[in-house]
Amino acid sequence: MRIVVALGGNALLRRGEPMTADNQRANIRTATEQIAKIHPGNELVIAHGNGPQVGLLSLQGMSYKPDEAYPLDVLGAETEGMIGYMIEQELGNLLAFEVPFATLLTQVEVDANDPAFKDPTKFIGPVYGKEEAERLAKEKGWVVKADGDKYRRVVASPKPKRIFEIRPIKWLLEKSSIVICAGGGGIPTMYDENRKLKGIEAVIDKDLCSALLAEQLDADLLVIATDVDAAYIDFGKPTQKAIAQAHPDELEKLGFAAGSMGPKVQAACD
Repeated sequence: MRIVVALGGNALLRRGEPMTADNQRANIRTATEQIAKIHPGNELVIAHGNGPQVGLLSLQGMSYKPDEAYPLDVLGAETEGMIGYMIEQELGNLLAFEVPFATLLTQVEVDANDPAFKDPTKFIGPVYGKEEAERLAKEKGWVVKADGDKYRRVVASPKPKRIFEIRPIKWLLEKSSIVICAGGGGIPTMYDENRKLKGIEAVIDKDLCSALLAEQLDADLLVIATDVDAAYIDFGKPTQKAIAQAHPDELEKLGFAAGSMGPKVQAACD
């Protein structure tokens, strides 16, 4: 089978825990222990989120000089290398030395007219209490929204249209390599008026990109892993209810939060 596994950024750095390299590596080790079990006899492609990580890098950049802060597309590329390195190493320690790995920087095309640029929904960075979130929004010009019982910064999350590195991904799979790609939903890019490719200030949802990746690879299975045990209706409220099984037609009628569980459900339905 050809399997695409999408690891949530919040599964790699769990909600509320210190955003350290040691914590991230420990969480990746836990995830790769499960992934290693499905490798025998299967082709594996691993995508991952980067919400906490790209937000942390953005904060670090702002502490240097705000007018020289790196844009989100560049920070997204940095997280692809950082997280891909850890996944390669931890999974490689569990599999035979002969198993080849490749972490691939992945550029993904988005539409300049995507309505997401006017309605930011993608959560990035750490969680905050309401008062602290409101203070940071005022100081830094952020848009913040509720994420469960906490608050986080949100940025534009346009839909992925095309994965530019799809051919090398296919080639690597044909060579029996485990491929780590489309990290953080891929690096958001678009063509300018001169038909030159450029990065854009956004973070693509990794679940929607993973669904596109699975489709373009003719994958047999798409697995989306996150830091909660189920999809919930009314998540974080006293009325929350877990959904064990549901038909896509029914799921699409239910309300899930944009920027968190919503894209996961949409990716599964697609």
